[in-house]
Amino acid sequence: MVEAAELIDNDFLRQFEIKVDDDLAIIEYSLQERKIFLTKLIIPESITDEDFKKEFLSLVFEEIASRNLSVMPTSPSIAKFVRSNRKYKRMLPVGVRI
Repeated sequence: MVEAAELIDNDFLRQFEIKVDDDLAIIEYSLQERKIFLTKLIIPESITDEDFKKEFLSLVFEEIASRNLSVMPTSPSIAKFVRSNRKYKRMLPVGVRI
């Protein structure tokens, strides 16, 4: 489902967006120095696919990795995703544990 959609980095609103049908899933962020703080995850109720959240977060993390940024997940649901995906833990700043 996510593979067909395009990930958009909306600099003006400081959020990653992915459009699914007529709905918009969003991850809000704040960029400071070489760190990106992922502050809020919004997935519309109409998106019922269980794997959507995981796929969306994976896309965002791959985009962040390509920019060589550290990630600070301040949203509980995003922190839970990082805890359950060992490969993204390496993207945390030095000394930060989740």
